Amino acid sequence: MTAAWLHPTQGAPAPQALIVPHAGYVFSGEVAAAGFSHIPQAHNYKRIILIGPSHRVGFAGASVDTLYDYAGTPLGDVKIDIATGQELVRKGEGVFTCRHDAHDREHCLEVQLPFLQMVFGDVPPIVPIIIGTQRLGVLQQIAEVLEPYFNEENLFIISSDFSHYPSYEDARTSDLFLAEAITSGGLVEFLNALSDLDKKGFPGEDTAACGASAIAVLLSIMDTQGRGFFAVEHVMYRNSGDSPYGDKDSVVGYNAIVVTREDEHLFHFTEEEKARMIATVRAAIYAKLGLAFEGDAVPIGILKEKGYGVFVTLYLDGRLRGCIGRFTSSSSLQATIREMALSAAFDDPRFPALSRKEAPRIEIEVSVLSPLKRIQSPDEFKLGRDGIYMIKGYNHGTFLPQVATETGWTMEEFLGHCARDKAGIGWFGWKDAELYTYQAEVVKESDLAGK
Repeated sequence: MTAAWLHPTQGAPAPQALIVPHAGYVFSGEVAAAGFSHIPQAHNYKRIILIGPSHRVGFAGASVDTLYDYAGTPLGDVKIDIATGQELVRKGEGVFTCRHDAHDREHCLEVQLPFLQMVFGDVPPIVPIIIGTQRLGVLQQIAEVLEPYFNEENLFIISSDFSHYPSYEDARTSDLFLAEAITSGGLVEFLNALSDLDKKGFPGEDTAACGASAIAVLLSIMDTQGRGFFAVEHVMYRNSGDSPYGDKDSVVGYNAIVVTREDEHLFHFTEEEKARMIATVRAAIYAKLGLAFEGDAVPIGILKEKGYGVFVTLYLDGRLRGCIGRFTSSSSLQATIREMALSAAFDDPRFPALSRKEAPRIEIEVSVLSPLKRIQSPDEFKLGRDGIYMIKGYNHGTFLPQVATETGWTMEEFLGHCARDKAGIGWFGWKDAELYTYQAEVVKESDLAGK
């Protein structure tokens, strides 16, 4: 039955995450298959992280299965990534545990395995995670531990059915409303939608999403990395009333939602171009201080081109040591990098001039900017993807996009701090300031090959 529903795509971007149901296949299998069909054939993931809600036991935190080497299905065994599970327990410092009772007789993850076997054949190692709590603070802790694994190497499978036991039409209203909140918003919008549905009180509805905790973890991770870097598509909806085995008086709803990464790169720098950018910064600073520099700062490729905005940021022992930039330039990219490097090292009014002793220890970050775009409302701003530049009278200030990720601020905090701390126009000054957004391609010295 799963084979008949599956139609794996060719040439489509590989999903970063799927939200799929976990009911009996006669009720929800077609919807689950619609999600799994978005996995390109022969795509290589390092591991698959499955996350679902506990249906049988409540507990604080999440349980990751490190008890068994394999999970068995009628189609064969699937390897469990015990090492990663143990790593999560260690890093989680209590928020991740391994509980036999959380996995024993729990169906929400095991029903996903045959789909994976049909898609992959040889399934990448899995990390089965069951969440036993609805407490938001704990869910955000779980998300914080999992966030470093949320990358192109790994596929996240979020297991959740949606409305439980309203009528057919009420289920459609509830389920599609919640799917819209997931596809168009983040964690806050999802939680608000759950609250709205609870206030609406559809007759017979026990819950709007039994896997709300797992979905909240996913959305929290996406918010942290920058929601603007993801495309979220609702690919199918059904409920049990659509099955010949169900009725329409009391149904369970099923959504399939696919999350893919958008191409977040403004510029596709080669590794050599990145190395020359960093070398340009060091060469300029070292020359100013009379220090010898042995790297290669001869411009190549895009470094010879003109018109790019640049910010150079310097760190010392993990702390900001200087940051200066400009949004446009008539000079070559290398010349602009050189100019901003000297300004960040010696002219940032927040810090004394960089010393000869400090220079070898600095960590360098170069941000190459897109053109400024005027926006009329903060709704056009995407936290984590966009930088903000605000002007009010003679005052102005900016935050680079990566500031949101580094601080964990909400959008309101990001704008408020920029208005108060950078532009000097007060916490709410952004509300009547001219607002511009831009994006940045960040080249970090620590990310270069061999560092």
